[in-house]
Amino acid sequence: MSDLVHKLAFSRLHGMNVSLGESILSRIGGDPQQFFSMTASQLAAVMGFDSKLFADDMRSRALREAGQEEAFVRANGITTHFFTGDNSGYPVRLRECDDAPSMIYALGECNLDGACMIGIVGTRHATAYGTAFTDRLVTELANTLAERPVIVSGLAYGIDVAAHRAALAAGLPTVAVLAHGLNTIYPAAHRSYAAEIVKSGGALVTEYASSDAVHRGNFLARNRIVAGMCDCIVVVESDLKGGALVTARLANDYNREVFALPGRVNDRYSRGCNNLIARNMARIVSDINDIADTMNWKRKTVEGLQQELFSELDPVEQRIVDALMQAGEMRLSELQMSLNEQTHRLMGLLIDMELRGLVVSIPGNRYRLA
Repeated sequence: MSDLVHKLAFSRLHGMNVSLGESILSRIGGDPQQFFSMTASQLAAVMGFDSKLFADDMRSRALREAGQEEAFVRANGITTHFFTGDNSGYPVRLRECDDAPSMIYALGECNLDGACMIGIVGTRHATAYGTAFTDRLVTELANTLAERPVIVSGLAYGIDVAAHRAALAAGLPTVAVLAHGLNTIYPAAHRSYAAEIVKSGGALVTEYASSDAVHRGNFLARNRIVAGMCDCIVVVESDLKGGALVTARLANDYNREVFALPGRVNDRYSRGCNNLIARNMARIVSDINDIADTMNWKRKTVEGLQQELFSELDPVEQRIVDALMQAGEMRLSELQMSLNEQTHRLMGLLIDMELRGLVVSIPGNRYRLA
Protein backbone atom coordinates (compact mmCIF):
# COMPACT_ATOMS: atom_id res chain seq x y z
CA MET A 1 0.00 0.00 0.00
CA SER A 2 1.13 3.55 -0.73
CA ASP A 3 2.22 6.10 1.83
CA LEU A 4 -0.87 8.14 0.93
CA VAL A 5 -3.22 5.25 1.73
CA HIS A 6 -1.75 4.94 5.21
CA LYS A 7 -2.07 8.68 5.82
CA LEU A 8 -5.65 8.70 4.54
CA ALA A 9 -6.50 5.71 6.71
CA PHE A 10 -4.88 7.23 9.79
CA SER A 11 -6.83 10.46 9.29
CA ARG A 12 -10.09 8.54 8.97
CA LEU A 13 -9.86 6.97 12.43
CA HIS A 14 -12.70 8.17 14.64
CA GLY A 15 -11.84 11.31 16.60
CA MET A 16 -8.46 11.75 14.92
CA ASN A 17 -7.09 15.30 14.99
CA VAL A 18 -3.71 17.01 15.20
CA SER A 19 -3.39 16.61 18.97
CA LEU A 20 -4.27 12.90 19.07
CA GLY A 21 -2.29 12.20 15.90
CA GLU A 22 0.82 13.80 17.37
CA SER A 23 0.44 11.78 20.56
CA ILE A 24 0.23 8.48 18.67
CA LEU A 25 2.86 9.10 16.01
CA SER A 26 5.40 10.47 18.48
CA ARG A 27 5.42 7.09 20.23
CA ILE A 28 5.68 4.86 17.16
CA GLY A 29 8.36 6.61 15.18
CA GLY A 30 6.25 9.21 13.36
CA ASP A 31 5.12 6.93 10.53
CA PRO A 32 1.40 6.20 9.98
CA GLN A 33 2.34 2.95 8.22
CA GLN A 34 3.79 1.70 11.49
CA PHE A 35 0.43 2.25 13.17
CA PHE A 36 -1.15 -0.27 10.81
CA SER A 37 1.67 -2.82 10.93
CA MET A 38 1.73 -3.13 14.73
CA THR A 39 -0.66 -5.42 16.58
CA ALA A 40 -3.39 -4.06 18.80
CA SER A 41 -1.59 -5.28 21.90
CA GLN A 42 1.67 -3.65 20.79
CA LEU A 43 -0.11 -0.32 20.26
CA ALA A 44 -1.79 -0.54 23.65
CA ALA A 45 1.55 -1.27 25.29
CA VAL A 46 3.33 1.62 23.56
CA MET A 47 0.51 4.10 24.20
CA GLY A 48 -0.14 3.01 27.77
CA PHE A 49 -3.87 2.53 27.20
CA ASP A 50 -6.19 0.41 25.09
CA SER A 51 -8.58 1.89 22.53
CA LYS A 52 -11.04 0.77 19.89
CA LEU A 53 -8.83 2.68 17.42
CA PHE A 54 -6.25 -0.09 17.81
CA ALA A 55 -8.67 -2.92 16.96
CA ASP A 56 -7.72 -4.92 13.87
CA ASP A 57 -11.17 -4.63 12.28
CA MET A 58 -11.22 -0.85 12.81
CA ARG A 59 -7.83 -0.38 11.17
CA SER A 60 -8.58 -2.80 8.34
CA ARG A 61 -11.76 -0.94 7.48
CA ALA A 62 -9.90 2.37 7.53
CA LEU A 63 -7.35 0.97 5.07
CA ARG A 64 -10.06 -0.31 2.72
CA GLU A 65 -11.84 3.03 2.69
CA ALA A 66 -8.54 4.85 2.24
CA GLY A 67 -7.76 2.77 -0.85
CA GLN A 68 -11.05 3.87 -2.40
CA GLU A 69 -10.41 7.49 -1.45
CA GLU A 70 -6.93 7.40 -2.95
CA ALA A 71 -8.45 6.42 -6.29
CA PHE A 72 -10.93 9.32 -6.07
CA VAL A 73 -8.22 11.80 -5.11
CA ARG A 74 -5.91 10.83 -7.94
CA ALA A 75 -8.69 10.72 -10.52
CA ASN A 76 -9.90 14.24 -9.69
CA GLY A 77 -6.64 16.14 -9.22
CA ILE A 78 -7.19 16.66 -5.50
CA THR A 79 -4.26 17.59 -3.28
CA THR A 80 -3.99 16.03 0.17
CA HIS A 81 -2.23 17.75 3.07
CA PHE A 82 -1.29 15.54 6.04
CA PHE A 83 -0.40 17.34 9.25
CA THR A 84 3.15 15.98 9.47
CA GLY A 85 6.06 16.23 7.06
CA ASP A 86 8.29 19.12 6.01
CA ASN A 87 6.68 19.41 2.58
CA SER A 88 3.17 18.35 3.49
CA GLY A 89 1.59 21.65 2.44
CA TYR A 90 -0.64 21.54 5.51
CA PRO A 91 -1.69 25.14 6.37
CA VAL A 92 0.77 26.40 8.97
CA ARG A 93 -1.79 28.50 10.85
CA LEU A 94 -4.23 25.59 11.09
CA ARG A 95 -1.41 23.34 12.28
CA GLU A 96 -1.24 25.44 15.47
CA CYS A 97 -4.78 24.35 16.48
CA ASP A 98 -4.94 21.15 18.54
CA ASP A 99 -8.40 20.23 17.29
CA ALA A 100 -7.55 20.73 13.62
CA PRO A 101 -8.12 17.76 11.30
CA SER A 102 -5.13 15.54 10.55
CA MET A 103 -5.83 15.63 6.81
CA ILE A 104 -6.98 18.41 4.49
CA TYR A 105 -8.25 17.83 0.95
CA ALA A 106 -7.91 20.72 -1.49
CA LEU A 107 -9.02 21.31 -5.07
CA GLY A 108 -7.30 24.31 -6.62
CA GLU A 109 -3.90 25.97 -6.70
CA CYS A 110 -4.38 28.58 -3.97
CA ASN A 111 -1.57 29.14 -1.48
CA LEU A 112 -3.15 28.19 1.86
CA ASP A 113 -0.29 29.96 3.65
CA GLY A 114 -0.76 33.37 2.08
CA ALA A 115 0.72 36.42 3.80
CA CYS A 116 -2.75 37.84 4.59
CA MET A 117 -5.47 35.26 5.24
CA ILE A 118 -8.80 36.91 6.04
CA GLY A 119 -12.00 35.08 6.98
CA ILE A 120 -15.26 36.86 6.21
CA VAL A 121 -18.37 35.23 7.68
CA GLY A 122 -21.91 36.08 8.60
CA THR A 123 -25.56 35.22 8.49
CA ARG A 124 -27.23 33.33 5.66
CA HIS A 125 -29.89 36.06 5.77
CA ALA A 126 -27.63 38.87 4.60
CA THR A 127 -29.13 42.33 4.28
CA ALA A 128 -28.26 44.99 1.73
CA TYR A 129 -26.20 46.68 4.45
CA GLY A 130 -24.08 43.59 5.05
CA THR A 131 -23.65 42.70 1.40
CA ALA A 132 -22.65 46.25 0.44
CA PHE A 133 -20.10 46.37 3.27
CA THR A 134 -18.65 43.01 2.21
CA ASP A 135 -18.25 44.21 -1.38
CA ARG A 136 -16.60 47.45 -0.26
CA LEU A 137 -14.28 45.80 2.25
CA VAL A 138 -12.99 43.18 -0.19
CA THR A 139 -12.44 45.85 -2.86
CA GLU A 140 -10.51 47.95 -0.33
CA LEU A 141 -8.43 44.94 0.68
CA ALA A 142 -7.52 44.30 -2.95
CA ASN A 143 -6.66 47.93 -3.62
CA THR A 144 -4.85 48.72 -0.39
CA LEU A 145 -2.76 45.82 0.93
CA ALA A 146 0.77 45.35 -0.35
CA GLU A 147 0.49 41.57 -0.04
CA ARG A 148 -2.28 39.95 -2.04
CA PRO A 149 -4.89 38.85 0.51
CA VAL A 150 -6.76 35.54 0.43
CA ILE A 151 -10.46 35.66 1.34
CA VAL A 152 -11.71 32.60 3.27
CA SER A 153 -15.36 31.69 3.88
CA GLY A 154 -17.78 28.79 3.80
CA LEU A 155 -19.66 29.06 0.46
CA ALA A 156 -22.98 29.24 2.35
CA TYR A 157 -25.86 31.51 1.43
CA GLY A 158 -25.68 35.14 2.54
CA ILE A 159 -22.45 36.77 3.65
CA ASP A 160 -20.26 33.76 2.82
CA VAL A 161 -21.05 33.67 -0.86
CA ALA A 162 -21.04 37.49 -0.98
CA ALA A 163 -17.42 37.37 0.25
CA HIS A 164 -16.47 34.82 -2.42
CA ARG A 165 -18.23 36.83 -5.15
CA ALA A 166 -16.53 40.03 -4.06
CA ALA A 167 -13.13 38.33 -4.09
CA LEU A 168 -13.70 36.98 -7.59
CA ALA A 169 -14.79 40.42 -8.80
CA ALA A 170 -11.70 42.02 -7.23
CA GLY A 171 -9.33 39.45 -8.70
CA LEU A 172 -8.40 37.97 -5.32
CA PRO A 173 -7.93 34.27 -4.55
CA THR A 174 -10.63 32.90 -2.30
CA VAL A 175 -10.90 29.67 -0.31
CA ALA A 176 -14.23 27.94 0.31
CA VAL A 177 -14.16 25.61 3.32
CA LEU A 178 -16.74 22.89 2.75
CA ALA A 179 -18.68 20.73 5.19
CA HIS A 180 -18.60 17.68 2.91
CA GLY A 181 -16.38 15.81 0.50
CA LEU A 182 -15.21 17.17 -2.83
CA ASN A 183 -17.54 14.86 -4.73
CA THR A 184 -20.39 17.36 -4.30
CA ILE A 185 -21.16 21.02 -3.66
CA TYR A 186 -23.68 22.31 -1.14
CA PRO A 187 -25.71 24.32 -1.70
CA ALA A 188 -26.08 23.13 -5.28
CA ALA A 189 -26.97 26.68 -6.34
CA HIS A 190 -23.35 27.66 -5.66
CA ARG A 191 -21.73 25.11 -7.98
CA SER A 192 -20.91 27.79 -10.52
CA TYR A 193 -19.19 29.87 -7.84
CA ALA A 194 -17.21 26.81 -6.71
CA ALA A 195 -16.02 26.21 -10.27
CA GLU A 196 -15.07 29.86 -10.68
CA ILE A 197 -13.17 29.83 -7.37
CA VAL A 198 -10.96 26.98 -8.57
CA LYS A 199 -10.59 28.42 -12.06
CA SER A 200 -9.55 31.83 -10.67
CA GLY A 201 -6.69 30.63 -8.47
CA GLY A 202 -8.67 29.88 -5.30
CA ALA A 203 -9.42 26.53 -3.70
CA LEU A 204 -12.11 24.32 -2.25
CA VAL A 205 -10.93 22.86 1.06
CA THR A 206 -12.42 20.19 3.32
CA GLU A 207 -11.53 17.66 5.98
CA TYR A 208 -14.12 15.19 4.65
CA ALA A 209 -13.55 12.30 2.26
CA SER A 210 -15.83 11.69 -0.70
CA SER A 211 -17.46 8.74 1.08
CA ASP A 212 -18.29 10.67 4.25
CA ALA A 213 -21.97 11.30 4.87
CA VAL A 214 -23.07 14.91 5.23
CA HIS A 215 -24.22 15.63 8.76
CA ARG A 216 -25.64 18.83 10.21
CA GLY A 217 -22.76 18.94 12.67
CA ASN A 218 -20.26 19.15 9.82
CA PHE A 219 -21.28 22.74 9.15
CA LEU A 220 -20.34 23.84 12.65
CA ALA A 221 -17.19 21.69 12.67
CA ARG A 222 -15.86 23.32 9.51
CA ASN A 223 -15.92 26.71 11.25
CA ARG A 224 -12.80 25.75 13.17
CA ILE A 225 -10.98 25.38 9.85
CA VAL A 226 -12.11 28.83 8.71
CA ALA A 227 -10.95 30.32 12.02
CA GLY A 228 -7.74 28.31 12.18
CA MET A 229 -6.57 29.05 8.64
CA CYS A 230 -6.89 32.80 9.00
CA ASP A 231 -5.00 35.66 10.59
CA CYS A 232 -8.25 37.40 11.40
CA ILE A 233 -12.00 36.92 11.12
CA VAL A 234 -14.52 39.58 10.09
CA VAL A 235 -18.10 38.96 11.23
CA VAL A 236 -20.28 41.09 8.97
CA GLU A 237 -23.80 40.26 10.18
CA SER A 238 -25.24 37.79 12.68
CA ASP A 239 -28.14 37.31 15.01
CA LEU A 240 -27.44 36.41 18.62
CA LYS A 241 -26.95 32.78 17.59
CA GLY A 242 -25.38 31.38 14.47
CA GLY A 243 -22.37 29.76 12.86
CA ALA A 244 -20.58 33.08 12.43
CA LEU A 245 -20.54 33.59 16.19
CA VAL A 246 -19.13 30.07 16.62
CA THR A 247 -16.36 31.01 14.20
CA ALA A 248 -15.69 34.19 16.18
CA ARG A 249 -15.47 32.27 19.45
CA LEU A 250 -13.10 29.73 17.92
CA ALA A 251 -10.98 32.51 16.48
CA ASN A 252 -10.68 34.04 19.94
CA ASP A 253 -9.68 30.63 21.31
CA TYR A 254 -6.99 30.40 18.63
CA ASN A 255 -5.71 33.92 19.45
CA ARG A 256 -6.85 35.31 16.12
CA GLU A 257 -8.06 38.88 15.76
CA VAL A 258 -11.84 39.21 15.39
CA PHE A 259 -13.59 42.19 13.83
CA ALA A 260 -17.31 42.87 13.72
CA LEU A 261 -19.41 45.31 11.74
CA PRO A 262 -21.63 47.30 14.11
CA GLY A 263 -25.25 47.99 13.24
CA ARG A 264 -28.40 49.53 14.65
CA VAL A 265 -29.49 48.06 17.97
CA ASN A 266 -32.93 47.11 16.64
CA ASP A 267 -31.62 45.32 13.52
CA ARG A 268 -31.89 41.57 14.04
CA TYR A 269 -28.81 40.63 12.05
CA SER A 270 -26.62 43.21 13.75
CA ARG A 271 -27.38 42.00 17.27
CA GLY A 272 -24.70 39.32 17.23
CA CYS A 273 -22.02 41.71 16.00
CA ASN A 274 -23.00 44.39 18.50
CA ASN A 275 -22.84 41.79 21.27
CA LEU A 276 -19.35 40.67 20.22
CA ILE A 277 -18.18 44.27 20.35
CA ALA A 278 -19.89 44.97 23.70
CA ARG A 279 -18.24 41.89 25.26
CA ASN A 280 -14.81 42.86 23.90
CA MET A 281 -14.74 39.74 21.78
CA ALA A 282 -14.33 41.74 18.57
CA ARG A 283 -12.98 45.05 17.38
CA ILE A 284 -15.19 47.45 15.44
CA VAL A 285 -14.55 47.42 11.72
CA SER A 286 -15.68 50.22 9.43
CA ASP A 287 -13.15 49.99 6.62
CA ILE A 288 -9.81 48.51 5.55
CA ASN A 289 -7.85 50.83 7.84
CA ASP A 290 -9.27 49.20 10.97
CA ILE A 291 -7.92 45.85 9.80
CA ALA A 292 -4.64 46.99 8.25
CA ASP A 293 -3.68 49.05 11.31
CA THR A 294 -4.56 46.32 13.81
CA MET A 295 -2.82 43.57 11.83
CA ASN A 296 0.12 45.84 10.98
CA TRP A 297 -0.21 44.89 7.33
CA LYS A 298 1.70 46.97 4.81
CA ARG A 299 -0.18 49.06 2.30
CA LYS A 300 0.68 49.31 -1.37
CA THR A 301 3.18 51.90 -2.48
CA VAL A 302 1.38 54.30 -4.75
CA GLU A 303 4.20 56.05 -6.61
CA GLY A 304 2.61 55.37 -9.98
CA LEU A 305 -0.76 56.49 -8.67
CA GLN A 306 0.85 59.61 -7.27
CA GLN A 307 2.28 60.53 -10.65
CA GLU A 308 -1.03 59.91 -12.39
CA LEU A 309 -3.46 61.57 -10.00
CA PHE A 310 -1.32 64.14 -8.23
CA SER A 311 0.66 65.61 -11.12
CA GLU A 312 -0.87 69.10 -10.74
CA LEU A 313 -0.51 69.64 -7.01
CA ASP A 314 1.00 72.73 -5.49
CA PRO A 315 3.88 72.18 -3.04
CA VAL A 316 1.72 72.17 0.12
CA GLU A 317 -0.82 69.80 -1.42
CA GLN A 318 2.02 67.48 -2.38
CA ARG A 319 3.26 67.52 1.21
CA ILE A 320 -0.26 66.61 2.39
CA VAL A 321 -0.33 63.67 -0.02
CA ASP A 322 3.14 62.52 1.08
CA ALA A 323 2.17 62.70 4.76
CA LEU A 324 -1.05 60.72 4.22
CA MET A 325 0.75 58.13 2.12
CA GLN A 326 3.17 57.50 4.94
CA ALA A 327 0.69 57.53 7.82
CA GLY A 328 -2.41 56.07 6.17
CA GLU A 329 -4.66 58.58 7.89
CA MET A 330 -4.11 61.64 10.09
CA ARG A 331 -6.08 64.05 12.21
CA LEU A 332 -6.22 67.67 11.10
CA SER A 333 -4.16 68.67 14.14
CA GLU A 334 -1.52 66.06 13.26
CA LEU A 335 -1.30 67.32 9.70
CA GLN A 336 -0.99 70.90 10.95
CA MET A 337 1.88 70.00 13.26
CA SER A 338 3.61 67.86 10.66
CA LEU A 339 3.41 70.44 7.88
CA ASN A 340 3.68 73.56 10.07
CA GLU A 341 0.88 75.21 8.10
CA GLN A 342 -1.80 77.55 9.41
CA THR A 343 -4.97 75.66 10.27
CA HIS A 344 -7.33 77.76 8.15
CA ARG A 345 -5.10 77.39 5.07
CA LEU A 346 -4.76 73.64 5.64
CA MET A 347 -8.53 73.21 6.02
CA GLY A 348 -9.15 75.11 2.81
CA LEU A 349 -6.69 72.91 0.91
CA LEU A 350 -8.18 69.73 2.34
CA ILE A 351 -11.72 70.78 1.37
CA ASP A 352 -10.54 71.56 -2.15
CA MET A 353 -8.68 68.25 -2.41
CA GLU A 354 -11.73 66.37 -1.15
CA LEU A 355 -13.89 67.99 -3.83
CA ARG A 356 -11.31 66.92 -6.42
CA GLY A 357 -11.53 63.33 -5.16
CA LEU A 358 -7.97 63.23 -3.82
CA VAL A 359 -8.63 62.83 -0.10
CA VAL A 360 -11.49 61.55 2.04
CA SER A 361 -12.60 62.95 5.37
CA ILE A 362 -13.60 60.38 7.98
CA PRO A 363 -15.19 60.71 11.43
CA GLY A 364 -12.95 62.17 14.11
CA ASN A 365 -11.69 65.06 11.95
CA ARG A 366 -9.32 62.66 10.18
CA TYR A 367 -8.24 62.42 6.55
CA ARG A 368 -6.85 59.74 4.25
CA LEU A 369 -6.13 59.46 0.54
CA ALA A 370 -9.11 58.53 -1.62
